[in-house]
Amino acid sequence: MDHDRLSEVMRRLALEAGARIMEIYEAPDIELRSKCDDSPVTAADEAADALISAGLREVFPDVPLVTEEQAATHDQRADTFLIVDPLDGTKEFVQRRGDFTVNIAYVESGLPVRGVVYAPAKGRLFYTTATGRAVEEEGALAPDAPGPLRGLSVAEPDGNALRVVASKSHRDAETDAYIARYHVADMKSAGSSLKFCLVASGEADLYPRLGRTMEWDTAAGHAVLAGAGGTVIRFDDHMPLIYGKPGFANPFFIAHAPGVELVEP
Repeated sequence: MDHDRLSEVMRRLALEAGARIMEIYEAPDIELRSKCDDSPVTAADEAADALISAGLREVFPDVPLVTEEQAATHDQRADTFLIVDPLDGTKEFVQRRGDFTVNIAYVESGLPVRGVVYAPAKGRLFYTTATGRAVEEEGALAPDAPGPLRGLSVAEPDGNALRVVASKSHRDAETDAYIARYHVADMKSAGSSLKFCLVASGEADLYPRLGRTMEWDTAAGHAVLAGAGGTVIRFDDHMPLIYGKPGFANPFFIAHAPGVELVEP
């Protein structure tokens, strides 16, 4: 894989998809429909998916592509592939809360090694460079003119004053009970894959997810966090979270800065 080309293309496609999403987001009405699995979908999901999929297939025709919005791509099995969630956080999008993201990632040998997470309503763009280093781009965020980069690194956590981030739309009693086992100084709620990026940027130390997610929900954020020195592990046995699983469903997991002393499940 040409990682220089990969990073360039993923960044550009995420920004172009984000612009299309914002056109629909700023329209007077957003039509929400249900897919066959009862998950929500909008015209923004479909438009972003079409743009990203076409762009990736044009440049990387020999790399398998898995995308949330194309069920036909969910049957393939590979440990090296591109994976896309064109609009993560559809509920936040429909409710105009801003916590939605465009996610594009490259998985190699079962691990997400490159990724981009773009939150167009918040103007925040996180990605991995060609070398795998995690950065946040600042400035105008123009598709064809990269701006200044700020290197990301996880924080050194204080075990007596942890900063935790959890899901905004999928918080439950089990998650709260697990978080209560830590000494928490600050608690944030965020939607979509932004939670990974908050840990990557040092704004949080711990993100536990005790709920259903799919690989396209997590791969890009996982790559950004790994590029900042963070870790994503299975909740039950603390083993690394692997990608390319049958059906692409994730187990419960914990994303964290390495200095966090994890409690047993």
